[in-house]
Amino acid sequence: MAQEDLIVGIVVERRTLDNPWIDHTWLASAILPGAPAVEAWTALGERDGVRQVYAGPHKISFFSIETAHYRDNLLSGSPKIWVSLRRMDGEPPVSVIGVTADPAEGEAFTEAGDDIVEALAMPAEIAERLADFVQAHHVERTFHKRRRDEADPEALAVRPARRIGDGDHE
Repeated sequence: MAQEDLIVGIVVERRTLDNPWIDHTWLASAILPGAPAVEAWTALGERDGVRQVYAGPHKISFFSIETAHYRDNLLSGSPKIWVSLRRMDGEPPVSVIGVTADPAEGEAFTEAGDDIVEALAMPAEIAERLADFVQAHHVERTFHKRRRDEADPEALAVRPARRIGDGDHE
């Protein structure tokens, strides 16, 4: 199985909320091709109750076995990268726990309870690298529907009741 890894920068934002139960939330807001030469958790700016922060570099991996999913993502007209964040106690307040270009894996990120998952626009440079990877490694696989085993019509048949003691002797 072929694999290609890229380093991307993740930008997150802290949004102030008008909510009686929670005063803010964190969201992934941008993917940067490559990692800028700044420290993780560097503030990038604040405006109208939204503070943007560079969360740091993260690895995104492309796997040859997933090229059909990547191809579908690229052909969608607006390819996405999914970023999963997890709230942490202390600093930093959230941690990037996953970054993927595979829509199926992105959907799986949403099954982890309280994790925050965002589908962000894929930068053109990453889309080009992904398209090159798909071109180099995609193998069309035909779908073979499995044939089910024949049902046993007697499996749920009514059986005569046994009386206690019938045939239970040693």
